[in-house]
Amino acid sequence: MLQDGGEMKEKNPWHKPLTIIITVIGVIAIVALVTVAGLQNRPVFQKYKYGIVLDAGSSHTALYIYKWPAEKDNNTGRIEQKHSCKVKGKGISSYAAVPEKAGTSLTECMQEAEMQVPAWRHQETPLYLGATAGMRLLNMENKVASDKVFEAVEKALQRFPFSYQGARILSGQEEGAFGWVTVNYLDDRLKQGLQTTGALDLGGASTQISFVPHEYDISESPSNAVAFQLYGNYYNLYTHSFLCYGKDQALRMALAHQTRSGPIAISDPCFHPDYSVTRNYNTLYDSPCVSERKPKVAPLNFTHTGEGNFLQCQEVIRSLFNFKSCKYSKCSFNGIFQPPVQGSFGAFSAYYFVMNFLNLTDGSMSLETITNYVANYCSTPWDQIKKVYPDINEKYLAEYCFSGTYILTLLTEGYNFNTETFSKIKFIKEIKGSDAGWTLGYMLNLTNMIPAETKDSPPLPHAGYVSIVTVIVLLLFILVTLFILSFRSIWPKCSKEPQIV
Repeated sequence: MLQDGGEMKEKNPWHKPLTIIITVIGVIAIVALVTVAGLQNRPVFQKYKYGIVLDAGSSHTALYIYKWPAEKDNNTGRIEQKHSCKVKGKGISSYAAVPEKAGTSLTECMQEAEMQVPAWRHQETPLYLGATAGMRLLNMENKVASDKVFEAVEKALQRFPFSYQGARILSGQEEGAFGWVTVNYLDDRLKQGLQTTGALDLGGASTQISFVPHEYDISESPSNAVAFQLYGNYYNLYTHSFLCYGKDQALRMALAHQTRSGPIAISDPCFHPDYSVTRNYNTLYDSPCVSERKPKVAPLNFTHTGEGNFLQCQEVIRSLFNFKSCKYSKCSFNGIFQPPVQGSFGAFSAYYFVMNFLNLTDGSMSLETITNYVANYCSTPWDQIKKVYPDINEKYLAEYCFSGTYILTLLTEGYNFNTETFSKIKFIKEIKGSDAGWTLGYMLNLTNMIPAETKDSPPLPHAGYVSIVTVIVLLLFILVTLFILSFRSIWPKCSKEPQIV
């Protein structure tokens, strides 16, 4: 049809209601697709929470800072060690006469913690102090002094901007159990449901052994049993702690055994030939582990010399254990029930530091090779030892012969490791950047009670995201098809109209 001026007025498909609706829906669909893709694939900012644990041991205190994702992982926050700080000086139990110094000794490491934890997380970061065997002994000997040390520690810790949750003495069973959790958690054995690793912890005042036996009749000794549920798996753990059988207190007991008659001099097979030092009787017997053994008649001091005889040193160390009485089917020592050791073990704390100094942490070394090495080391003259290790404090250097012999005797005759099972002990300091010890297991346990924040992750699961994108794409395909068809509906008509020139 011709209009005025000889021009044809063509039908405009953009004016059709259907075309307008299709266009609007198409634009909305494209905007939705771009928005969903943008939100789903935006960078995820990982939020972390933090926790601080102070390990107040018998010989020193150490601070550990842990961090974990603010959201939960399998009902347990994935924890990793962020920072550690060794407190200068001795353990807090050594400040019984001047308790305020126990608190001030922690200041420097706590200031480091302030720098390591983001300021906006300070007030919600839990702070715990766990005291172990040193404070157990002080509490036994003088509860008033123990309480004053804790008061001083609490007063000092409360000055810092963290969420202070208290200080307490851990039981030996807790210390052993949490050490076991740490070793297996760091190796991902709990999460993957693998066979667990036993834990051997040697401190200054106590020693712990913890493992999951293949067959364990809990009723035989329920006090040694701990049940865990971690990552959906159940574990019946055997654990026991021997107070006074840590490296330092065992040395006191060995010296007490040799000075029970109150001599003015002893020749000690556990120290190097030509070693000589004067010791004070009151200082030696100033511990609940040996105080009752102090001879009634003794001089003020005695001369302590060495002779460096490994076999005789073992005899002295054997005298510290009672292997005669056992009312159970199996015992370790001192009448304590223990199933046969099974599987692999991680040995940490003093186990590692002593064996590492002696260069005996190579897992391929046989028990016989290690024994021979310690025997040769003990027989080396003291002057020669000092020349080889000029930078090590002589007090600590002198004790490695005893400590090495004690570790071998404790493991083989105390815990009943033999040539075959000893080879499955791995002496470790850390696993995957975290120190081996009870503190991580303790922190892991505590995170179960910390509520999770909203997970800062993609808003849709992968399957949901794919489904939504698929639906939008199909919708766009249909809309495009309808849009094309709406134009094609007028193309034939236009082609039949006469050409106007």
